[in-house]
Amino acid sequence: MSAEGQTFYPKGRLRASGAARVAIFGGSFDPVHLGHLMAASEAAEALDLDKVLFVTAARPPHKTPVAPPEARHEMVVLATAYDPRFEASRLELDRPGFSYTVDTLRQARRLYPQAELFFITGADAYRDMDGWHEAEALPELAQLVAVTRPGYPFSIHPFFQAHVRLLDILDYEVSSTMVRERLRAGRSIRYLVPLEVEEYLAKHGFYR
Repeated sequence: MSAEGQTFYPKGRLRASGAARVAIFGGSFDPVHLGHLMAASEAAEALDLDKVLFVTAARPPHKTPVAPPEARHEMVVLATAYDPRFEASRLELDRPGFSYTVDTLRQARRLYPQAELFFITGADAYRDMDGWHEAEALPELAQLVAVTRPGYPFSIHPFFQAHVRLLDILDYEVSSTMVRERLRAGRSIRYLVPLEVEEYLAKHGFYR
């Protein structure tokens, strides 16, 4: 399915209550880059969020990250340090086993019992989300938000079509794969990642 028939969040959406609005922004962050920060900032503005938790996946069930979990988390700490809306979370790092989103949302619900909880991920993730662990429970735990780019084609699994809301963000052509490939080729990653992350990678030599 395309964007047709889906609901888009308008910019500057007002909150419906006085409850805090907290978003889970999960990912491998292998490494975190400026596109992640831009998406989180756009979401915070559009959804009137009080906090965006960058949750580094310790053991993603569907892929194997290149850098170790603690290194990826340390880079997220560096990348989010200057925005008071952002927080580098250890929710999945300190939990044994695979990093299932449903477990993370349940844990977040216990930590923020009165908050309006959001789960933010790229629109392409919803194409195969029916294969996620206990996927049917996700809409009950948080408001599901799919980040997309204007004019970018994508599809959403039928089960989630009634539950997912779309959020258009600025198109910033950068990915973790691109960053890793440039490092392997000995090319600069300046302006693709925060300076602190660039310096961290130069010091520790990941992805080279």
